[in-house]
Amino acid sequence: MTDTTVNAGIAHGLYAEGEPVADTKAPAGPISQKWTQRQFDAALVNPANRRKLDVIIVGTGLAGGSAAATLGEAGYNVKVFCFQDSPRRAHSIAAQGGINAAKNYKEDGDSVYRLFYDTVKGGDYRSRETNVYRLAEVSANIIDQCVAQGVPFAREYGGLLDNRSFGGVQVSRTFYARGQTGQQLLIGAYQALERQVAAGTVTQYTRHEMLELVVADGRARGIVVRDLVTGEIETHLADAVVLGSGGYGNVFFLSTNAMGSNVTATWRAHRKGAYMANPCYTQIHPTCIPVSGEHQSKLTLMSESLRNDGRIWVPKSREDCDKDPRQIPEEDRDYYLERIYPSFGNLVPRDIASRQAKNVCDEGRGVGPMVGDFRRGVYLDFADAIGRLGKAAVEAKYGNLFDMYQRITGENPYEVPMRIYPAVHYVMGGLWVDYDLQSTIPGLFVIGEANFSDHGANRLGASALMQGLADGYFVLPNTIRDYLAKGPFEPLAPDSPAVAEAQRSVEERTARLLEINGERSVDSFHKELGAVMWEYCGMERTEEGLLKAIDLIRGLREEFWRNVRVLGAADTLNQSLEKAGRVADFLELGELMCIDALHRRESCGGHFRAESQTEDGEAMRHDDQFLYVAAWEFGGGEGLGDTGQPVLHKEDLAYEAIELKQRSYK
Repeated sequence: MTDTTVNAGIAHGLYAEGEPVADTKAPAGPISQKWTQRQFDAALVNPANRRKLDVIIVGTGLAGGSAAATLGEAGYNVKVFCFQDSPRRAHSIAAQGGINAAKNYKEDGDSVYRLFYDTVKGGDYRSRETNVYRLAEVSANIIDQCVAQGVPFAREYGGLLDNRSFGGVQVSRTFYARGQTGQQLLIGAYQALERQVAAGTVTQYTRHEMLELVVADGRARGIVVRDLVTGEIETHLADAVVLGSGGYGNVFFLSTNAMGSNVTATWRAHRKGAYMANPCYTQIHPTCIPVSGEHQSKLTLMSESLRNDGRIWVPKSREDCDKDPRQIPEEDRDYYLERIYPSFGNLVPRDIASRQAKNVCDEGRGVGPMVGDFRRGVYLDFADAIGRLGKAAVEAKYGNLFDMYQRITGENPYEVPMRIYPAVHYVMGGLWVDYDLQSTIPGLFVIGEANFSDHGANRLGASALMQGLADGYFVLPNTIRDYLAKGPFEPLAPDSPAVAEAQRSVEERTARLLEINGERSVDSFHKELGAVMWEYCGMERTEEGLLKAIDLIRGLREEFWRNVRVLGAADTLNQSLEKAGRVADFLELGELMCIDALHRRESCGGHFRAESQTEDGEAMRHDDQFLYVAAWEFGGGEGLGDTGQPVLHKEDLAYEAIELKQRSYK
């Protein structure tokens, strides 16, 4: 291994290294006592003073909605923003399979420690122990909170809450509401939020998109937003800002994310000084409806819960791939996950299931229509489950998912096996935060998928909903008060230099996008960026491919600012302008993702470097070199589309409660 190979990013002048970064907020002492101690140590704000403090929250999904409801109920003045026409349309509504909690209702050996252990192991030992333990610790409270709100979780015959298993674990800890758990949980958070809106503690701004962060005297003090209906640019100021704006999976164009999901809120904060941590950690979900053609603008997720009862297989022989699956005898089927991973079978973690699906398709044993040179699909078969449980029982558990699949594909999954293939779903990277969920900008807090803190290099199924509600209901309200106790801060004048600079930045950027008047549509740039990201920074990454991707993205970004065509005007409803701003940020983020993937010469979780794998093709970590969080500082580029040279700050990861091991699910 040459120095040039080890430091490929530095050797090519792609980034510089800066001083280490560390979380200083987690208390000393046993990990099981840290959260209790931190809650006690955090300064209090008495109820009379809370009425004098203003908090802005961006995003109304599970994290943002629950945080706004909780802080409003506590007595703070809250402004909450979303670009949808209702908080109920947040992308959290699309989550299907369930939410984890360590309640051990099945008496199968679950515990807070086991949930903590499974989550750290599932993240391939690249997450921060303290944050993950706290997540496991508060998980049980979430279920109680949601039941009290009336969330209709599935129940057993006797009336007790039911559980099912998800990938990466050997216990049943996932609470669910058929295949629409995210929708039911979001309605619960929405009810709590609207109650505070009615009470006057929360002011709600729908159809408003954050386009800039206001930073004054080193503190986050507000945001600049665009009213998406009128086009008006507005500035809102506060004592603290909370980002709960979700993930950036749409950088790949085709993903399971809602079409509007974007990185702009967090990327604007990154450009103002918030570090972006582990941006290359992308989760590829193994259970999605395969791509059907060039016309598609998004992909559809089929819940991972289906892997509880569905068996995944492909034909053993390429010659059988054209056959009706029902005509392929049992002895000619390869149940490859059950064969390779006998202990976990079809319930291996998402990164492993996804990679093995790619492998069998690359061997030429995929099923379904040809996509390029290969068939990109594997079977998810419920024949055994229907024979064992009966069709009615399967329909009761998964009926809405089966109906959705049939509407999209025209195939009846009760009679013919589903076809699935991996797709971009979730990102584990996000803005760097400390134990208090505060970013490197004082007063800027980041919650849910928008931060990096809980999932390491791979997220276990049903943990996204757990983190979003844990952060919003239980963690942030206890940590943000330590910061707010120092306020109210000196009022910021609307015409102060910090506010004027933020407003001018938005106005100049908007004007520039409209005046280019080039020849290419915004979507054409987004689609081309997505193709580059999927090919070179998707399920498998190589040094050669990543260097090529960086060059391609830089060229595409240069062309974007020279040749994009944005129709319409600024002072009206203009979805072309909305998309253009988001794609401009994706073009900058995409480069940083590739640089991060290039510098991390190891395979871990969803980050698979072809140069770093075991003899049997499993991910090979290098704990001696890469046992750290990669926190990237913005490179300080000048002008539109200029990102400068990012600076890498490393947060060393220390494992004291869990022993580092090579992951194995065999």
